[in-house]
Amino acid sequence: MLRITIVESSKIAVTLRVEGRITGPWVEELRTACNVHTLPDEVRLSLELADISFADAAGIALLKELRNRGVGLMCTTPFLAEQLKDGPPSLEF
Repeated sequence: MLRITIVESSKIAVTLRVEGRITGPWVEELRTACNVHTLPDEVRLSLELADISFADAAGIALLKELRNRGVGLMCTTPFLAEQLKDGPPSLEF
């Protein structure tokens, strides 16, 4: 299940809180919600992701796509932050 709530909304910026799991049909639900808020007026969109418990490969791909489109990804969990890194994980000693 996925819950998407508008936290802040103005003519120039929208922040959505995303809670739950970004998997299966919820991936397209999130894509649609993001498109609704960005396409009409070129609004700056940000997603609060602190309450995401899991994202499958399609969910991670969508978040990367959104980030590349300029959507701000805020408050990511350590799991999501690691998944959103580009390239292989780095080893630090």
